[in-house]
Amino acid sequence: MNLIVTEKNDAAAQIARLLSDAGKPASDKVYNTPVYRFKKDGEECVAIGLRGHILEPDFPSELKFDNERGWFSVSSDGEILSADIPDGLARPPYPSRRKPYLADGVDIKSWKVASLPYLVWAPIEKNPAEKEIIRSLKNLAKKAERVIIGTDFDREGELIGSDALRQVLGANPGLPAYRARYSAFTKAEIDHAFANLVDLDQNLADAGESRQYIDLIWGAVLTRYLTMARYGGFGNVRSAGRVQTPTLALVVERERERLAFVPEDYWVISGEAGKGADTFKIGHAIGRFKDAEQAKAAFQRVADASEGTVTGVERKSRKQAAPAPFNTTSLQAAAAAEGLAPARTMRLAESLYMEGLISYPRVDNTVYPASLDLKGCVKTLSAVSQYAPVCKKLLAAEKLHPTRGKQQTTDHPPIYPTAAADPEKLQPAEWKLYNLIARRFLATLMDAAVIEGTKVSIDVEGEPFVANGTVVVKPGFREIYPYGMRKDEQLPELNEGDALSVRAMELVAKQTEPPARYSQGHLIQEMERRGLGTKSTRASIIERLYTVKYLKNDPIEPSQLGMAVIDALTSFAPRITSPDMTAELEADMNSVAEGSDTQEAVVAHSRALLAGIMDVLIEHKEDLGNAISDAVTADAKVGVCPTCGKDLVIKNSAKTRGSFIGCMGWPECDVTYPVPQGKLEPIEGEHGVCPECGAACEGPPVPLCGL
Repeated sequence: MNLIVTEKNDAAAQIARLLSDAGKPASDKVYNTPVYRFKKDGEECVAIGLRGHILEPDFPSELKFDNERGWFSVSSDGEILSADIPDGLARPPYPSRRKPYLADGVDIKSWKVASLPYLVWAPIEKNPAEKEIIRSLKNLAKKAERVIIGTDFDREGELIGSDALRQVLGANPGLPAYRARYSAFTKAEIDHAFANLVDLDQNLADAGESRQYIDLIWGAVLTRYLTMARYGGFGNVRSAGRVQTPTLALVVERERERLAFVPEDYWVISGEAGKGADTFKIGHAIGRFKDAEQAKAAFQRVADASEGTVTGVERKSRKQAAPAPFNTTSLQAAAAAEGLAPARTMRLAESLYMEGLISYPRVDNTVYPASLDLKGCVKTLSAVSQYAPVCKKLLAAEKLHPTRGKQQTTDHPPIYPTAAADPEKLQPAEWKLYNLIARRFLATLMDAAVIEGTKVSIDVEGEPFVANGTVVVKPGFREIYPYGMRKDEQLPELNEGDALSVRAMELVAKQTEPPARYSQGHLIQEMERRGLGTKSTRASIIERLYTVKYLKNDPIEPSQLGMAVIDALTSFAPRITSPDMTAELEADMNSVAEGSDTQEAVVAHSRALLAGIMDVLIEHKEDLGNAISDAVTADAKVGVCPTCGKDLVIKNSAKTRGSFIGCMGWPECDVTYPVPQGKLEPIEGEHGVCPECGAACEGPPVPLCGL
């Protein structure tokens, strides 16, 4: 029996359907895990889908020390894990037995600042995250004659496959193992992948595991530190990480630029001109007047003008090149401009991929490989009525000449449609994204658009005015791809010496604008430019920053707490907020993928970087806590005290460690309210308005108005 292991259940079902020689595969279960049985070339096959990662990394609960073994930990299943703890960290016995200190080591599960230097160097174990699936996988492995790993072909997919293979070989040592690589759920693609099996790329898997370990270490240590530096508020974790924090810093830096911006006054003169029944806008040729008196003088000369004369007409044509094929970043940016947040875009893209409608959506490549049948794809899309006229023209061409982007890789092609979609069978957001991808693909095969610009110079009472118009004279790729297209501003036929009517002149005072905030799409692009994160992680990092209330709105604004965290970290540990260190670690992980460095060396290097940073941060814990205290207090606000009018905030009892609501006017004002114990979440929107008194409730529901 051939055992086929995929990343998800849907993928297992798709592969079984596409490979089966004899109709629909038989659905079955091994224990509680769905599997699909079928025959391929006369051989019995079983496809099983995982649920992403079946193992998850974690720290053991304690670090122990004895003179014979040195530092070590004991895993959850009793395995001894060696620990390379620097000699500079104190060893037992300790003067104190209070946590995190133990008689024979250190408790690293407890959130104590004193444990953080040890946590930086703690060993990592991988525990079962999906015990039922692992049980089923091992059961099938014992009966298998060979195993084929069919997870997604990228670092994360290779790691998921490597972890699964380790479980399979644990149950059936020596079982022949192979790897199937594919980029789309089409019969041709899947048949080719399973007819050309390769070995699993352990270097790629190790690079994925390096990222997993480094992100765990940095995230756990920095998050615990920030949370404990100033505990309070809703008890929310103040999250941090090696990619998350520099990304937040980009947003905060832009906000600081906006706050520091000093606007400059300027004035513009505009009006309306006409020839016959046609009217169009005109503006003074100077554009922005920096001097108010100069602007007023010019306006006085034209304020009551009723006529103007054309003094010149200049026409220029330019070509607008067809766009490059979509990779993940450019897809996210384009979709964001259409109202789809990057994280949602990736969820929708994953759904379209699993349905066999688009190719693999996590790619860097922007160059179609020679092996991709472009005309075949166009023919497939011709079944969609909206695309049929353009497809007909493309199919009539002797040869297609696709555009090329700057990034070229060999793992996956750029994102393209693999099947014709029916808008009636897709959710509106799914169709919106599919339509964007399909139109972009067709656009990459078309000619440039030709746009003609016209500049008309006009004399009004001796003052120079201009009118500008643009019109698409040859649509080219714009016939199918309207995204980001400006509306035509067509001028009537004008010639030098023509008399024009003029009216509605106005002088408007304006101010220069500060730098624009990032949209989610532009932030994704800036992260790629700075080397922050990967195509697979950037969207989830931005989503995480929203979840922990560091970011709000779109265009993106940092919250008061988000700004305070970055300002404090920049003061005491600027390397954490800089993209440079993250880019350095990304380069290290690329070296692991290429086989020029080892996972052990790269993870050890990242630990050493973090250890140096933590030495400084722990020394300045009180300073940093004070720096973010106002923001934490603001984050903890739930309302206004009905007695003294000061803020009511979530507080923590020193005796019980529980939460309660107290007045900031204490001890003069002793108003308090109990709250349910456990995690508290602020109520937002219309649900956060009290139906009795109409006050905005900024925190959990509490009886502040006597309701």
